[in-house]
Amino acid sequence: MMNNTIIYLASQSPRRKTLLKKAGIEFQSLTPDVTEEITDINPQRLAMTLAQDKVRSVEHKVKRGIIIGVDTVVVIDNKILGKPVDRRDARKILNCLNNNKHKVISGIFILRKPGGYSIKTFETTRVKFRKLSKQDIEKYLNSKEPYDKAGAYGIQGKAGYFVEKVEGCYYNVVGLPLAKLLGLLEIIRNK
Repeated sequence: MMNNTIIYLASQSPRRKTLLKKAGIEFQSLTPDVTEEITDINPQRLAMTLAQDKVRSVEHKVKRGIIIGVDTVVVIDNKILGKPVDRRDARKILNCLNNNKHKVISGIFILRKPGGYSIKTFETTRVKFRKLSKQDIEKYLNSKEPYDKAGAYGIQGKAGYFVEKVEGCYYNVVGLPLAKLLGLLEIIRNK
C-alpha cells in the first residue's frame, strides 16, 4: 500500500508478482479477462492497449485504489513476436532472435479510483542474442520456459546465457519495467 492506497496488479504473471514484491510494494492480484491478440502493427500502441484492456477488465472489482496493467511484446525487424503457440513456433521465434538484436516493449496503464486519473506509456529495451547452436535451442525447447513468454524466452531463467547485451531496463525484459513503474506510481499517488 502507498499512503493507505491499495495497489492492484491486473496480472497473474509470476514474474511481475515477484518483481513487485522485491520492490517492497504490497499489492493484490486480480485476474484480467483479456485475449492477448496482435491486433495492431504498432508495437508500442499494441502493448499499451493490451495493458489498458487488462485494467479495464478488472476495474469493476475496485472501488478505491490504484490498478496496474502491463503487457510485454518482443519486436524484431518491425515484426511483433507474441507467445509461442507450440514447440515449432517457439523454435521459429528463437531462430529469428538467434545472433540478432530485438526490442522488448512493455506497455503500462495505471488507473486510480475513484476519480479515473490514468497514465498510459511504454518502456523499450534493446537486447542482442549471441549466436546459438541448434543444440542450445533444442535444449531450451525441452524446458517449460519458452512457452508462456513473449519472444519465447525468459532472460531471468535458462535463456539468460542467450543474451549478449542489454541496452535499457533489464527488468523490462523480465516483464515489468520497475524503475519507470515506481516513478509512475509516485506521480499517480500525488495527483
